[in-house]
Amino acid sequence: MPTQKRWVLKPQGDPAKVEEIATSTGIPRVLANLLVQRGIDTSDKISRFFSPKLSDLHDPFLMKDMDKAVRRVDEAVSRGEKIMVYGDYDVDGTTAVALVYTFLRQIGVNDMLFYIPDRYTEGYGISKLGVDYAKRNGVGLIIALDCGIKAVEKVDYANGLGIDFIICDHHLPGNQIPNAVAVLDPKRPDDNYPFDELSGCGVGFKLVQGYSLMKGIPFENIANLLDLVAVSTAADIVPLIGENRILAHYGLKKLNENPRKGLQSIIKICGLEGHKITIDDIVFKIGPRINAAGRMAVDREEDMTAPSGGHAAVNLLVERNENLADEFGTFIDSSNQARKNIDRSVTHEAHDYIRNHPEYASMKSTVVYNPKWMKGIVGIVASRLIETYYRPTVVLTMSNGFVTGSARSVPGFDLYQAVESCADLLENFGGHMYAAGLTMKPENVGEFMRRFNDYVERNIDPNMLIPQVEIDSELLFSDITPAFRATLEAFQPFGPGNTAPVFVTRGVSNRGDAKLVGADREHLRMDLTQKQKPNTTIAAIAFQQPTYYEWIRGGKPIDVCYTIVENHYRGKTSPQLRIKDIKPVM
Repeated sequence: MPTQKRWVLKPQGDPAKVEEIATSTGIPRVLANLLVQRGIDTSDKISRFFSPKLSDLHDPFLMKDMDKAVRRVDEAVSRGEKIMVYGDYDVDGTTAVALVYTFLRQIGVNDMLFYIPDRYTEGYGISKLGVDYAKRNGVGLIIALDCGIKAVEKVDYANGLGIDFIICDHHLPGNQIPNAVAVLDPKRPDDNYPFDELSGCGVGFKLVQGYSLMKGIPFENIANLLDLVAVSTAADIVPLIGENRILAHYGLKKLNENPRKGLQSIIKICGLEGHKITIDDIVFKIGPRINAAGRMAVDREEDMTAPSGGHAAVNLLVERNENLADEFGTFIDSSNQARKNIDRSVTHEAHDYIRNHPEYASMKSTVVYNPKWMKGIVGIVASRLIETYYRPTVVLTMSNGFVTGSARSVPGFDLYQAVESCADLLENFGGHMYAAGLTMKPENVGEFMRRFNDYVERNIDPNMLIPQVEIDSELLFSDITPAFRATLEAFQPFGPGNTAPVFVTRGVSNRGDAKLVGADREHLRMDLTQKQKPNTTIAAIAFQQPTYYEWIRGGKPIDVCYTIVENHYRGKTSPQLRIKDIKPVM
């Protein structure tokens, strides 16, 4: 029997404000309530929310060092200096590199190259190997994207070799800002840029926007880059509010209407051709494939630009030839299949280990270690373990003589502080409240396990160890009209800060033949009906929830909480409930 989830109804909007918005706009009260809950409670905010405008993007020169950055890029372009575009190996980093590389190519720069560090031999961020590679190839300027804000020593090393750096990052800086020509990062404490939640690719786009403004390049000439920004914004799980909402809105439009060849290849491989691509499609289908290239261990070529690792992802994203793009897409999809096979195997091994060690049953955290596990998938495995055990989790393996790993948290618990409490045992660590990476000497693993669990035991609220579903409001099936769905569609794109609303409907039952579907009959498909007048029946799918199949098939009543999605089948579109949880009504 799965762990029972707590259903928590969010605070409802002020009734007077909800009524005022519903009356003035004509939208259903349930959706007016959503707006008020999300702080969208004035006519101006509502207009900006439902009609994002590119003209509302902030002036890039409000970002500290932007003037220095565009002047240095212009200097390099005008005198034919060799430029290297450098980025992290994940989706955000590779899309950012592809964006800046594509823009420089558009404005006629030919003498340039890109570089993605290898996850296994170089690790995250600026590497000495990367700087040395730039020196060997006569590079005068490195533009670093989605990394570099803490690379104080590496930037100094590059300066000593006569190589300049421009850093475009979105992570929290350390105590010292690197001595680069320009450091663009809206999270700098001395930066007053109005929005500090851009993705790394988003910061790269601001650099491109700033350069275009200085050179009089029309915005429409860089709008073709927004599909990359949308992919990074979705995959890096940054809040879909403010400037990100505008960038994602127009990026999704580009992705649906005329994506670049590489993304079109992935769209075809994912089976998304002819579908309206959403943030969910990026998060669960497109992003993981791009990410997989950088996760897999490969033999690097001497020139470091072979289509392997993170380089393959950039090659895909900058390719203009459809046939070559399809080749890169096929390679990346095979990397993703290999990654899935490995993370499935490692997850099974981790489950077996936990089952064979009864002491885990009484712990408030999970820390597992196996030196043979692949470094690139331990974060995925940590997330998988949380799905089963629902507690802060660390998965560790061995890499280059050190134990390294990824940590993931449950809602409400500050994982970073838990890791930081063990800082004296660690060689380095970084991250945020819900995800972190860490490295330690092998002899410290046992003590880390003990102290990490001890910290969690002392600091976690027991309620955080019970899965919960946050519900926006109650809803009748009869409320889900075409007009309701059209207005709900306008709330997209959904993501952090503007999540897909979760509704609860009580006392519904199956009408027809409920079915268990999927390779292991693990998903429950059914048609649910609510008997209030007018009687309404809606198709529903409950992934990984076969528990109450017999109860539901027998027509017995249940309460359900769900999101509403559009189901496309044989050219027809109809609403479908994506069930998050089921409670039988006894």
